[in-house]
Amino acid sequence: MSPVFSTEPQPNYGAIEQVSPMVQRLIAKNPSKFTYHGTGTYLVSKPKSEEVVIIDPGPNDTDHISALVAAIGNRSVSHLLITHTHLDHSPATASLVEITGAPTYGFGPHPLDTTDSNQKKDLDINKNKNSPNPNDSEEGGDLSFEPMVELRDGDIIAGDGITFEVLHTPGHISNHLCFALEEEQTLFTGDHVMGWSTTVIPAPNGNLSHYLKNLGRLLERSESLYRPTHGPPLKNPHPYVASLIDHRKKREAQIIEALNSGPRTIDSLVSEIYAQIDKELHRAASTSVYAHLLDLARNEKVQAEPELNLSSQWRLS
Repeated sequence: MSPVFSTEPQPNYGAIEQVSPMVQRLIAKNPSKFTYHGTGTYLVSKPKSEEVVIIDPGPNDTDHISALVAAIGNRSVSHLLITHTHLDHSPATASLVEITGAPTYGFGPHPLDTTDSNQKKDLDINKNKNSPNPNDSEEGGDLSFEPMVELRDGDIIAGDGITFEVLHTPGHISNHLCFALEEEQTLFTGDHVMGWSTTVIPAPNGNLSHYLKNLGRLLERSESLYRPTHGPPLKNPHPYVASLIDHRKKREAQIIEALNSGPRTIDSLVSEIYAQIDKELHRAASTSVYAHLLDLARNEKVQAEPELNLSSQWRLS
């Protein structure tokens, strides 16, 4: 079962949208192949409350920050919640802290653990100008962010008539969080689940096994609506999440089948497996194939020759 993606009209940038009784959305003008129409910053509050919670302030964009401050109005910001530290999600936080004095909440600073030998190799590869996911893309890291309050799986965040449960959902990146709003049975999924596209699992810190495990966790939960940071909301999300898991398993099977004929490069695998899609998207597809190969290598199912890098020949172990 392949995922059925959903779309929405291009937004009116700078305009706040009331998407539910408790939730407003403001979309930054940073559209790209990674962000769809742009980063959706959420403002969550009880009607007529003088407090608001903000989820993913977004990129360091002056127009977006100004529109966000206008949307906050006379309300105080009780929490700045960060799903993760990619450049399209957290950089505007610093300006909002300066303007509002609000505390920041996240799993931790951007992860760059180069003491792990495998991750160090991934990091070196990611710096290569030919990487399928260079650090100058939206997936680059916000190295300046460090939360005032560190969150862990299962933590509860309470505001004025608002209750969030924190879910640690590594996979897209190891510090990724989702936030479950109890009062509206809504899960703010960041980049963990998006309706318009599959999720990129970028080196050095993405991990496909962790991603699939945390997709599986969502199937056991009761939220009836997902609000990703990019793209439209997901209603009746469980069948869609199941299709994402099935899609990744089928992609792994395709890669293994292709390697049955002998060693292959990532470019060769992409040309075969993604033959039906626009070649302009092949670079992004390389990221997906690379994530699968890294995961297969961790599980000792494939090997890279002569070593782990983007130009290697990959073969079955």
